[in-house]
Amino acid sequence: MQIEQLYDVFIKHPIISIDSRIISKDCLFFALKGDRFNGNQFAEKAIEIGAAYAIIDEIEYAKNSRFILVKNVLETLQELANYHRKKLKVPILAITGTNGKTTTKELVSSVLKQKYRLIYTQGNLNNHIGVPLTLLSMKDDTEFGVVEMGANHMNEIMQLCKIAEPDFGLITNIGKAHLEGFGSFENIIKTKSELYNYLNNSGGTIFYNAENSILSELVKSANTKIIPYGDNNNSSATGIITASNPFINAKITQGDNTNDISTKLIGNYNLENILAAVCVGTYFGVKNELIGKAIENYIPSNNRSQFIKSKLNNIFLDAYNANPTSIEASLLNFIEMKVENKCLILGDMLELGSEAVKEHERVLEIIKDSNFQKIILVGDVFSKINSPANYFKFINVNQTILWLEKNKIVNSNVLIKGSRGIQLERIVDYL
Repeated sequence: MQIEQLYDVFIKHPIISIDSRIISKDCLFFALKGDRFNGNQFAEKAIEIGAAYAIIDEIEYAKNSRFILVKNVLETLQELANYHRKKLKVPILAITGTNGKTTTKELVSSVLKQKYRLIYTQGNLNNHIGVPLTLLSMKDDTEFGVVEMGANHMNEIMQLCKIAEPDFGLITNIGKAHLEGFGSFENIIKTKSELYNYLNNSGGTIFYNAENSILSELVKSANTKIIPYGDNNNSSATGIITASNPFINAKITQGDNTNDISTKLIGNYNLENILAAVCVGTYFGVKNELIGKAIENYIPSNNRSQFIKSKLNNIFLDAYNANPTSIEASLLNFIEMKVENKCLILGDMLELGSEAVKEHERVLEIIKDSNFQKIILVGDVFSKINSPANYFKFINVNQTILWLEKNKIVNSNVLIKGSRGIQLERIVDYL
């Protein structure tokens, strides 16, 4: 079936499912494949429980006309999303970066919703499957799209750009993450900068943090429109932290206008994410008071920069992801925080490949002279490297929980930081 014909089917059945356990009536089921599953095997079940059609790529599963046979289901999903994007002609802002891209996406979307009918990436559906799903969720009345883009291998950002065809782009920062997949920090820079390259070639617009030396160097070669934020030289938005106990209060300056914003965000490193949202909102004509209101009303979730006040402790939960750049920012912020009885629970940083031991040892260097009440390290790498005798080390989160049940932490301020795969969020219930 040609993509134009499939698009006619999609218009009549605009709900997409890729999971046979979650089928909406009259949806289109795309039978994707993974390392451990073959969606074609579940196509018949999807039809039985309500799907209008199943898109498959193995002929033996084509039972009747409700099974649409294509060459490759994933590529068809991506082509359909791109075709839909072209049809709608909705302006799209793409956001990528090593750290802060999801928080920035949420803040930017909160701001733009004050003026536009907006569709934006839900959760962290930012890969070669999530980006098409976001595009296909856009409707005829959608006025603006915000698409988060993630990558852990070379050329992924360019692939996502070809699917989404963004008109605007923002890279939050570039740091060390997914070194196992990228191979080197230089390759990370090349991959993230693929967004700038796409916008250069397409005549799009770049928003960038002018205080970031790597981004500032990359935009020097830009031959398209660039909108800076973050420094005091011609930036559309600058700011300073006025309080952080624990939530950030910031004074934001835009030209001759200065506004105070009280957020629900923890971590001074979030100032650049706030400024990105202010910059984008201002560019697209959102009123200053609405920008401030949107940022103040945003409450982080998904284990990102969350403050939790339990019966026993104050918990600073930032355990959705961790890499050398983000963990250093979190640690330095926590070290500078003016609170008593600080405890630290750190989980391994995953996907660092041959750099894993060196980068974990570097983390211990950062905290070695800090006056933490307790330091708890969780994960295979942290457990194996040399550390002071008074550090508590555990192979996994289950061992950590058993220890916490017998050794209660009370009246403390606890930072929890680690990669999602370590599952440190499970510790919260024991603090």
